[in-house]
Parts: sequence; C-alpha cells; structure tokens
Amino acid sequence: MKPLQTMPRDSALDLLKWLAMLSMVLDHLRYVGWSLNILYVPGRLAFPWFCLAIAVNVARKGEGQSLQWRYLGWLVLFACVAELPYRLYMADEANTLNVMPTLALGLLVARSWRDRSASSWLLAGISLLAGWFFSSQLMFGFYGVLLPLACVLVLRRPWYTALLPGAVCLAGNAWPEMFAGASWGDPVSIGGIAVCLFAPLIGLAILRSKPPVAIWPMRRWAYAIYPLHFMVLLGLRKLLGL
Repeated sequence: MKPLQTMPRDSALDLLKWLAMLSMVLDHLRYVGWSLNILYVPGRLAFPWFCLAIAVNVARKGEGQSLQWRYLGWLVLFACVAELPYRLYMADEANTLNVMPTLALGLLVARSWRDRSASSWLLAGISLLAGWFFSSQLMFGFYGVLLPLACVLVLRRPWYTALLPGAVCLAGNAWPEMFAGASWGDPVSIGGIAVCLFAPLIGLAILRSKPPVAIWPMRRWAYAIYPLHFMVLLGLRKLLGL
C-alpha cells in the first residue's frame, strides 16, 4: 500500500464518509432497546474515520481558509442542532456533549499544522486547553481533540504510521469497563480495543483505494444526518415499545 500522494475529494473519501455514517448508526442501534452490545465493535470505526475525513480536508492543497472556516461553521451549527436529539435519544447514557464539539476543536488543532500562522497556533492552543479542561464533557475527551491532527500527520506516510492515530483513538475510547472486560476475555471488549487501534489504518486503506462503483457524493446536507438519525431511532424505539 503506497503512501497517499494527493488529497483530492474523490469517491474513496465519500466511501469512507458513508462507511463512517453506517458505523455510527450501528453503534447507536445499541440504545434502541435490543441487546446488541456486539455493535459496539463496528461502532468504534465511526469517530476515527470522521477524523480522517477532517484530516483529508485540512491537508487538501488549494483549499482556502474561507472554506475551512465554513467547514468549522457547519460543525458548530450542527453541534447545537444535534444536542437536543442526542439528549432525547441517549437519555441516561448521555454523560457528554454530542460528538460535534470534539470534531470542531479537533479541526482547529489540525488546521494549525497546515496553516502555521500565529492566529492558527493561538486557536489551536485555546482548543487544546478547552479539550484538556473540559475533557469529561467532551465525547472521546482530550484525545478525541488530538485525533484529527494525528490523522493529518500520517496521511502521506507509510501505512504502519497509522498506529499513531490508532493509539490516540484507543486513548479516547479508554473506558475502564472495556479494559476490565478485555482482562477476562470478553470478545466485545477485545474487539473494541482492536478496532480502535486499527481503524485509522483501515481508513487509510480505503482512502488509497479505487472504489469499483460510483459513490454518491456526501455534501453539506450530510450534516443533517447526525441529528436526524437520533430522531429516527427514537421514533423506532417508541414504535416498538422498547
């Protein structure tokens, strides 16, 4: 597998985004009411693959600052829009904000590596401090804020460097229950650890592939999938009386 040479928006990137969305929905199906804990394992793919998509957009040549600010604006907007549906669906399980604030802070940190201006470094520093001090309120915590930058660092490097964002991803998913379960051989916990470690590597392989079929482009409208899928799953739970 050769290092990624260019960062154009192509069908491989859209494929990665669709697979990340599918992984996210599968993960959240665990809260409909059925006993579907096994879905925790593929669900660990979603966040690192979204971070890889952010990294591609940050690293893409020719993408202006105005476009990246617009990208940030959409993340912030849907962080606000999605919070209520997220709270309604997750109920007692919602002990952090939804994932969008983590991605927004991660974008600010990652773009500083490419821009390297004083303002970018300042925003990155503020984002890192926010990630550190509000780690318990952020989904995937401080390490989740670092993951987009870790993905940027390996985009054009050999495949084995993807173990760096894999380690950061694992740190962001370091639930005590997962490691406790792995210690006595729980397959879901072991699978979750393995997926966290290798999700960035799998994502890089997808980005460096050539999908054999056309992939429907995922544009701005796709942000709405995040809050809407919570409402659909909430409706499903009520319909089934679970």
